[in-house]
Amino acid sequence: MKYWWVNQKQTYKQEVYEGFMWSPKRNRNGSSSNSYDNMTKIEPGDVVYSYYNGSINAIGIALSRAVSESKPEFGAAGASWSDDGWLVKVDFSLIELPLTPSKHMDSLRELLPSMHSPIKSNGKGNQVYLCQIPEPMAEELNRLLDGQVDVVKTEADETSLSDQDISEERKISARKDIGETHKLQLIKARRGQGLFRKNVADVESACRVTGVNVKSHLIASHIKPWRSSTDDEKLDGNNGLLLSPHIDHLFDRGYISFTDDGAMLVSSNLSSDILKTWAIDPTDGCGGLNKEQSGFMKFHRDNIFKK
Repeated sequence: MKYWWVNQKQTYKQEVYEGFMWSPKRNRNGSSSNSYDNMTKIEPGDVVYSYYNGSINAIGIALSRAVSESKPEFGAAGASWSDDGWLVKVDFSLIELPLTPSKHMDSLRELLPSMHSPIKSNGKGNQVYLCQIPEPMAEELNRLLDGQVDVVKTEADETSLSDQDISEERKISARKDIGETHKLQLIKARRGQGLFRKNVADVESACRVTGVNVKSHLIASHIKPWRSSTDDEKLDGNNGLLLSPHIDHLFDRGYISFTDDGAMLVSSNLSSDILKTWAIDPTDGCGGLNKEQSGFMKFHRDNIFKK
């Protein structure tokens, strides 16, 4: 496993929320760039620290090696860049407690790379895109991030695919009617990450059952399953709930559902001991659904909920 630092001053929102990194292959004058060449050295499973606006705000796990890909739509930010570039798929996760390196240079300064460092000795970012960082520096960053990197790595390791999900992802990857960034958005949505998670967080602020509102401890769960949804539904924030992991488990497998006014429905297949052990009171009100959510929840009640 290698560790990388990406400075995303101009492309943070597009890359983090859509699940990729992209760079030109060469500088504007045609010369080679160590930063851009680094894109070809990334391997699946490598860790990426996303630096933006003075802080590390997201952690990514590389999902692919670099492939040749034309420039995504970056607007004015990428106007001067060549269209010929490298694209790496990355599963980025926003972290709850961002880290500002400039506040911790006493412990980081001596660990910076001797060449091609992503930040200066004062903690400010250098004018580079992607840098590999030494393992001791990564270990110190992980310590300062207080376990948040391990959470992201564990979630990536535990993700599993059903046969239906695998089939659907392959169909999306093979499509010619949409671009690579749109494909990444759709595939990333299956894990409740990327643009879908952001859209759900715009609608939901906490778990409807436990009340937990710390986003790093919640799963963005599709109401109408990802594999059954259209392209638009896969990314629609109204087709999602923010749920605590054990609640997501019950909801995803159809052991619970909700009425339009937010009342919990409990399947007769679910042992009452589970509800008692997990301190779930089905009579607690969970808040009403909006009109768009209600349509998706009807699908869940009719097709997923184990009546």
